[in-house]
This record gives sequence, structure tokens and C-alpha cells, in this order.
Amino acid sequence: MKHRHLKIRLVKSEWLRYLLIGTGLLSLAGGVVGLFLPLVPSVPFLLVAVICFSRSSERFHTWLVEHKHFGPILKEYLLHGSIPLRAKCLAIGAIWISFPVTTFLFVDRIWLRIVLLSIAACVTIYLIVLPTSARRGAERRPGKKAGRGDG
Repeated sequence: MKHRHLKIRLVKSEWLRYLLIGTGLLSLAGGVVGLFLPLVPSVPFLLVAVICFSRSSERFHTWLVEHKHFGPILKEYLLHGSIPLRAKCLAIGAIWISFPVTTFLFVDRIWLRIVLLSIAACVTIYLIVLPTSARRGAERRPGKKAGRGDG
């Protein structure tokens, strides 16, 4: 069954298609690393990956959107243009822990520090402006109540 979020438009240029696939795979790797390292945000990487795959590979795009762990956040983003509040807060927090640490401990060039902090600021602004999805816990688990309790 085709869903609206699976509708993709592939680019015509073959070299651009490979560039997008490569960027998507690198972003996906960053998202996976973000699952295991607390200071690396996974949500922005996954959003970049799904956008790249939507223009380059129907197979990769479908796999990522239907993935057991990544799929729910990505479907929410693709269908409604929003992400859950928890994912948004974790991503922003991880960005503002990891970027300054990297910038001031490992980077000597002032221009590179400015670039890194500018990237962190731009991603943060994008995540803040991005709509926050409504809680849908009751829809995901029909037998349980959305709030705390015995349910």
C-alpha cells in the first residue's frame, strides 16, 4: 500500500543521485551513532537522510520510513511536518553540548569555531521553528491509556 509519505521524486542526474545516496548514507550513519552516544543528536541526521533518499532511492527511502525504530519519527515529520517534543529537546540539548565541546576542545582555528557554532545555531533554529507533534500515545497503544496509571 502506497502512503503519501512514500511519494518520492527522483532526480534525473545520475551523479546527483549518487551524491544524494552518499549523503543520505552518511547522515544515516550519524543518526545511528547518535543512538549510542548521548552527545550526538540523531534526529537531524535522520531528517537529512530521509530527505536525501526521497530524491535518490525509493528502496532506501521506503526502508528508512518503514524502519521499526526510525520510522515513527520520520513518518510524523513527512506526514505532518512535525517531530515529537522529546526528540526536539534531546536533539537541541545534544547539539549544544557536543558542538561547544568539540569547538573549544578540538578546534584551533577561529573561523572553524565560528562555522561550527553557526551550524549549531542554524540547526537549533530549524528545530525550534519546526512544529511539535501532538501526543499520540493512545493511538500507538490502543489497549493502554495515554497517561500514567494502571491502564
